[in-house]
Amino acid sequence: MITGGHRERVLAAFAASGSVNQAAKAAGLCHSAARRILVAAGVLTAARQARGKQEAKERYLQLVGQGWSSARAAGEVGVHPRTARDWRRGVRKTGNTRVYPDGTVVDSGAGGRYKTSVNDETVISSRYLSLTNRLAIADGLVNKQTPTQIAAQIGKDKSTVSREVARHSVQGVYLPYQAHRAAATGRARPKISKLAEHTALRGQVEHGLERKLSPEQISRRLVKDFPDDESMRVSHETIYQALYLQARGGLKREIHTALRTGRTRRKPHRQPDQRQHRFVEEMVMIADRPAEIEDRAVPGHWEGDLIMGAGNQSAIATLVERTTRYTLLVHLPNGHNAEQVRDGLIATMSTLPAHLRGSLTWDQGCEMARHQQFSIATDIAVYFCDPHSPWQRGTNENTNGLLRQYFPKGTDLSVYGPEDLEHVAQELNGRPRKTLDWDTPAERLRDLLTA
Repeated sequence: MITGGHRERVLAAFAASGSVNQAAKAAGLCHSAARRILVAAGVLTAARQARGKQEAKERYLQLVGQGWSSARAAGEVGVHPRTARDWRRGVRKTGNTRVYPDGTVVDSGAGGRYKTSVNDETVISSRYLSLTNRLAIADGLVNKQTPTQIAAQIGKDKSTVSREVARHSVQGVYLPYQAHRAAATGRARPKISKLAEHTALRGQVEHGLERKLSPEQISRRLVKDFPDDESMRVSHETIYQALYLQARGGLKREIHTALRTGRTRRKPHRQPDQRQHRFVEEMVMIADRPAEIEDRAVPGHWEGDLIMGAGNQSAIATLVERTTRYTLLVHLPNGHNAEQVRDGLIATMSTLPAHLRGSLTWDQGCEMARHQQFSIATDIAVYFCDPHSPWQRGTNENTNGLLRQYFPKGTDLSVYGPEDLEHVAQELNGRPRKTLDWDTPAERLRDLLTA
């Protein structure tokens, strides 16, 4: 229950800080309760608080323009008064660093407070060229040194030097002080997006998105449609930023549905070397499979997979020998989790002679999570395909297609017993194959067993 003491603490804290959040913390209340107290006291209006930094900034500047005090306008939009003052003065803040309109940089981080003007030699970060570096570049150019020689002197890459000179040269003359001033100003964040301030360009982008064009198609087409207008240029990354971050770009909110993916957020992609392991037990990938398996010269190497029934509630495990194309079907009456598939494969593969138990190649389905236990029980090595690469088990994929003649998609596979599976396997193994010179898989396997 909100008491008179709560109200007093909220009003006092807000008067001191100008922050609804600070007032709420001081009174031990949630943000919405503290705001209701401030609205009831007439300190804030009942209007909905601005959301998003850009929206809050625009609302703050509007209120100040209407005659509100800076502190009161800051409290209305829910920001600290100093942040509001920075907005009003055009100061841009990144972390602990403030960049002023004249290019002056003030850093108040853990290392202490220091101020850097555009002509100061203080190094803001080793990532950036300092004024000393730029003066060295200018001296090197005067002395006819190459970018490689200059880069070696200042400890940078030669491409850094080349780009710096190309960007900040006027009529072939590199201007180090002007370059340093431009760099200091350009580092300021956040920047106003090109799409937000260029109405004609934004209209072209929105029109392209409504026509279902991709951001890259829009970006490339603008060059052709406006060959002489440099202002009508925008990268596809800027368009994506405007779509995924509504505070950037000012595109219509409904436009984001124009992307083919339909996503409203960016989906990160892991690099192949950053992939998480599929199973706790370490996998051996198909790239490490011996060459003798790849060329099918030695029999006894198998490919396997599951064919799924209606609603993925039932399954049959399929095994195909790579050299003879001989097929085995594994009955899974009680389900197809890792333990049940392990037991079914062990029971089936253990019936084979030792020289036909070489290896098994499977995809990364969760049903093979117990692959090491299977290998220990049968002495069969298991190799795993790369993600989304069914062609790496081409023989098995082809066989599964043939099996769909007997087990159509959408049917309940649990109704088939071991005898039914044996009958289907015999039919497949008795079918002549062009790749076997019109022999049958059963004949090729028989030759192996009697040789």
